[in-house]
Amino acid sequence: MTSDAPNPLGAYLRDRRTRLDPAAFGFAGGRRRTPGLRREEVASRANISTTWYTWLEQGRGGAPSADVLDRIAKGLMLTEPEREHLYMLGLGHPPEARYQLVDGISPRLQRVLDGMALSPAIIKTAMWDVVGWNRAATVLLTDYAKLPREDRNILRLMFGSDRVRARNADFDSMARFVVGAFRADVARAGASCSAEVTSLVAELCRISPLFEALWEDNNVVSHGEGVKHIHHPKAGLLAMEFSSFAVEGRPELGMIIYNPASAADAARLRTLLDVHED
Repeated sequence: MTSDAPNPLGAYLRDRRTRLDPAAFGFAGGRRRTPGLRREEVASRANISTTWYTWLEQGRGGAPSADVLDRIAKGLMLTEPEREHLYMLGLGHPPEARYQLVDGISPRLQRVLDGMALSPAIIKTAMWDVVGWNRAATVLLTDYAKLPREDRNILRLMFGSDRVRARNADFDSMARFVVGAFRADVARAGASCSAEVTSLVAELCRISPLFEALWEDNNVVSHGEGVKHIHHPKAGLLAMEFSSFAVEGRPELGMIIYNPASAADAARLRTLLDVHED
């Protein structure tokens, strides 16, 4: 007997399957009472019993497991936002993070960076690889375009480059902050035990006793905001406030924007950018 209680999960499942073309999945076409896939076809694609799938649509049988939801999401060819919505309806929380390697950013996101002419800004991954930057960041921080892709990693630059270390006026405190924020980022992205993170951490421990000591501290911090003091060879000492932001729809990415901490810092930065243009 079907429950009369509201069943948003069942309604969503029915809606998704009725939008699919049976022929595209190798099922016989012909006349059907309703459009889309039948319940038994969805169950077959999800490798679950037809009875269990039917109960889900009817609001019976209790809450599904994460494994069942993932099977159904795959069977229905759901996008990642649709899969997350399925979890929210079925379990009341989003799925565990799935870390994905990122190679670059969209042209639209690059235009956002380019629009901040006087604010150095970068886009980084949970691995702290820099995948996007604007001209101001190139002038103030690093010309990432001149670096091999594997070297555009903030931790590799901080702990493996004497030049970068010398430009950080408060290196020890900044290093502790960065390692703690990195640990939090990879955990949030579901990448703590990934081969990529394990390899990067092992590499950094080999090249930097300081990183190894900080990593063993197990300190975790929220990236949030703060002030970074930079020794620039042309502008001198600059105090730059930084704020970090999530990129909507891209949980594996974060944006860091730097702004001068005082009017004097703003004047020096503006001069630096102007001089660089000439």
